[in-house]
Amino acid sequence: MRKNSVNMLEGSLWKNILAFSIPVMLTGILQLLFNACDLIVVGQFTNDSRALAAVGATSSLTSLLVNAFMGLSVGVNVLAARCFGAKDTEGIQNAVHTAVTLSLICGVVLSVLGIVICKPCLVAMNTPEDVIDLSVLYMRIYFAGIPFTLLYNFCAAILRAHGNTKQPLIFLTIAGVVNVALNVVLVAAFHLSVEGVAIATAVSQLVASALVIHYLREPGSVYFLDFRRLRVHWASFKEILRVGIPAGMTSVLFAFSNIQIQSSINIFGSVAMAGNAAAASVDGFIYVTTNAFHHAALNFTGQNMGAGRGDRISKIMGVSLVYALVFGTVLSAVFYLFGEFFLGFYTKEAAAISYGMTRLLIVGLLYFLCGGFEVVIGVLRGMGYSVMPTIIVLVGVCGLRILWISTIFKAYLDYQVLLLSYPVSWLLTMMFSFVYYLFVAGKLKRKALQ
Repeated sequence: MRKNSVNMLEGSLWKNILAFSIPVMLTGILQLLFNACDLIVVGQFTNDSRALAAVGATSSLTSLLVNAFMGLSVGVNVLAARCFGAKDTEGIQNAVHTAVTLSLICGVVLSVLGIVICKPCLVAMNTPEDVIDLSVLYMRIYFAGIPFTLLYNFCAAILRAHGNTKQPLIFLTIAGVVNVALNVVLVAAFHLSVEGVAIATAVSQLVASALVIHYLREPGSVYFLDFRRLRVHWASFKEILRVGIPAGMTSVLFAFSNIQIQSSINIFGSVAMAGNAAAASVDGFIYVTTNAFHHAALNFTGQNMGAGRGDRISKIMGVSLVYALVFGTVLSAVFYLFGEFFLGFYTKEAAAISYGMTRLLIVGLLYFLCGGFEVVIGVLRGMGYSVMPTIIVLVGVCGLRILWISTIFKAYLDYQVLLLSYPVSWLLTMMFSFVYYLFVAGKLKRKALQ
């Protein structure tokens, strides 16, 4: 199955990183289209801005809960990449079976947790009364299908670690078609509201997880999945936790800060919520594009560290960083210039579109900063450093945004002032993470000379 995989240990990094990243970009875009399709369908076919606001209001809370567990897939990614780089067949098998077992356990726990706590959390987020019941309904159905989401992502992490980013793209394409078709049928034909798009999303994730499991069951592959061997291998589990818990905490901190911002946006009413949700969906496409190079940096670094090729790490980061900044800058400009056109897919309300354009100006145009610091953090995690990047995100993203909301935003209570917390936090975090990378790189160089 090497024909489907990018060689991370040899050849041109410019060519191979791009070849690895493009399918990851397209896969991320398809995953975003699940949510975008939800928003577009409820916005266009229900003719009710409350439904659009209800789905949008759940995104930050959903991210907080899901990312707490999804960070473990980063641990799977790093462990598997190192095993592939070192050609450790037993280690690969242990990683595969531990990852699948862990995804099933975490999926059930997360499903129950999300269903139980979604309403009190939405209440605490100042979700308006005319929106909250629809938001709760959407989240409870969504979390009923969350085990399939975790199963797919843990398995896809194994394929990415091997350099195979094409198959996850194919699986998400098929699942995406199912999601769009079900959205239209359930909402347009059967006149369901948020429950229709939630059901469609859950079913599409079931399809994606079934496809990736079938692929891992292909006889003769180095990552062959044998159901009889499903269990937690403690050595693999500890390594997954070592990297995965700090990575999960990083994602949680991101989501927590976004919840603080969403709670502040909610005070401007359902129209602002709808416009912000639409723009967040649009600028999310910029994020997944630049984030693809985070995955490339993490996996290339992991395999090269496993193979003892530490001399390639600095170039891996440099190439990934250039790609992230260039792709991010170009896409940001395109989405802003044609912002009203893209926002028109979500809502026809002029006031909501105005709020959306404000977000695209302040947040969307500067998204390349987010891509930049995530590349550096991806390299650090691939090198095995996961705790300090979490601390950097705690200070640079979560801490700064909470401080911003409690001081600067509180003084002005202005939507634009609130959104400025995004680019300021990205810039500071990129600076902190790069300084730490220079420290780690210097430390490893001195160790190699001894």
